[in-house]
Amino acid sequence: MNEPDGRKRNVFVLGMTDLQREELENMRRAARYTFHSLLDYETLVRDTDYDFDALLDQARAQLSDFSEPIDAIVCHWDFPSSLVAPILCHEYGIPAPSVASMLKCEHKYWSRLEQQQSVPEVVPGFAAFDPFADDALDQVGLPYPFWVKPVKAHSSNLGFEIHDEQEFESALDEIRAEITNVGNAFNQVLDRVDLPEGIRGSDGNTCLAEEIITGIQAAPEGVVAQGRFSVHGIVDMHRDPSGHSIDHIDYPAVTIPAEVQQRMVDTAERFMRHIGYDDGAFNVEYMWDQETDLLRLIEVNTRISQSHTELFLKVDGTSNHEVAIDVALGEPPEMPRRQGPFAAAGQWHVFHDTDAVVRRVPGDEDLAALERALPDTKVALQVKPGDRLSDLPHQDSYRYRLASVYLGAEDHDQLADRFRQAVDLLPFEFDPVPEEAPA
Repeated sequence: MNEPDGRKRNVFVLGMTDLQREELENMRRAARYTFHSLLDYETLVRDTDYDFDALLDQARAQLSDFSEPIDAIVCHWDFPSSLVAPILCHEYGIPAPSVASMLKCEHKYWSRLEQQQSVPEVVPGFAAFDPFADDALDQVGLPYPFWVKPVKAHSSNLGFEIHDEQEFESALDEIRAEITNVGNAFNQVLDRVDLPEGIRGSDGNTCLAEEIITGIQAAPEGVVAQGRFSVHGIVDMHRDPSGHSIDHIDYPAVTIPAEVQQRMVDTAERFMRHIGYDDGAFNVEYMWDQETDLLRLIEVNTRISQSHTELFLKVDGTSNHEVAIDVALGEPPEMPRRQGPFAAAGQWHVFHDTDAVVRRVPGDEDLAALERALPDTKVALQVKPGDRLSDLPHQDSYRYRLASVYLGAEDHDQLADRFRQAVDLLPFEFDPVPEEAPA
């Protein structure tokens, strides 16, 4: 159905891919909207050296050239998209969270300080440090082992588990070489708000050290809309055997008791209300230790998760983009429940553990064969022939992601079986890394 004035609503999606357009067009009320990509995936996601103000100006120029009304701007990617979106929304009178409340989630150290004030029982030990300082290790003050990461980074990029001084120094070498790619652009956003005294010296090129936390990981996803907090789903997040990165995610969550899931939801609401977050989507990652019943908050993401979209489509019957669009249009958000074709769904990653050059990736015939064998399975390739894995952006520090596979099943056990089938049908081939010529 169109709006009372008879026109479709124009929805701009930052960095929209072909898969995302397909997901958006499978929403229940997709016929109400016309979807437009705002900037492109390469610029917003794949590139690694950002100029935030330049990206903002590019987006403004694209919107100003659009001759029709701009009704909604939505985002499902991490920085810089996540902060381009609310700034543009405020300029066009579209509901969105304040930039300050966004930064209280996205700046990992600032977020920890705010969590310490509002939900201290779920906050692990942490300390900020300057990775360029000679006394960086002295600033940490945590016992080994601990985790280090920039206050703003992509996924687990530049994240390291530290067991001794030698590992810390080795991690600093990599961090110092790459942290400014995102950190300098993040500083352009920090300059837009009045920073509290406690973080004025902790800019986008600062790092955070944190106590190692272990257990079962899960994440509630939801929205705050006109002051109303709601959660539309909780996903299980399964780490690889090393514990360093996410191996796959399943929906709906089944590994954590309902009472603990409710604690996650309640804690998320207390934090969001504390920072004044409103008119935006979120997902909050937690770790629960089954033996001690200790719940720890990992991080707060200021958006719906693109990784969750296919899962909600397969289980609940519509994309989680739907609630993000509802919020941006100032409408009450609502998601269906368990109206999709599958009882369970998952996103599984295909990894390669060593550096190499990609010789071959699955082609159209391979993907068609996979679809015939496992109907409604989607594959998002993240490499192409000729890529050197260690040169790819936004990869984990310990291994390389080749593709993401989205599957549906009757239950979670069948999901694992179907992923093993999918891997057998997805041929990747590699060449060794060429030896570098002597200087």
